[in-house]
Amino acid sequence: MRFAPGVRRFAIPAFAAAAVLALVAPPLAVVALAAGGFVAWFFRDPDRRPTGPGVVSPADGRVSVVREEADQLRVGVFMNVTDVHVNRAPFDGRVERVTHRPGKHLPAFSKESERNERVDVDVATDEGPAELSFIAGAFARRIHPYVAAGDDLERAQRVGHIDFGSRADVLLPPAYERADLLIEAGDRVRAGESIVAAKER
Repeated sequence: MRFAPGVRRFAIPAFAAAAVLALVAPPLAVVALAAGGFVAWFFRDPDRRPTGPGVVSPADGRVSVVREEADQLRVGVFMNVTDVHVNRAPFDGRVERVTHRPGKHLPAFSKESERNERVDVDVATDEGPAELSFIAGAFARRIHPYVAAGDDLERAQRVGHIDFGSRADVLLPPAYERADLLIEAGDRVRAGESIVAAKER
């Protein structure tokens, strides 16, 4: 099983505590062992392949945002505690800039989450400018982008993860219209696998 970077920082202390507690307080050792197992499971990073042509979901979870922004469409995916938290590139392109924006840590499914800490990745695609955003939630404290300005992106490649949180958005290129969307709010999707928009159907 592959794991996202950072798993050792959280899992190893829990497993080490379990080993020590096993000698002095076995019930607490069970709790520490369960905590370590939960962390390892939370940071799991399975292989994914797109199920067809088009824009793939950047995250596992439930579609929580579908809205128009000027001449572009935004699709947001909320990740709950049971979802894989490794994010994927929705399309091929080239990273133009990666911008960290400090902010709050409000629940990522709420409207107020627009003020949360986030990392925006501006991408140039063959169909126009686009953006991928990692948005922290109530429990998330670190956003880890794997890409930098000048990097080439391949659809469905791993592009980052958020420790214990929380939402990933894609601002589609202007070439996409509402009729091209294959999802709606409330749908379940999988990162790098589910198709959220396609020009040809």
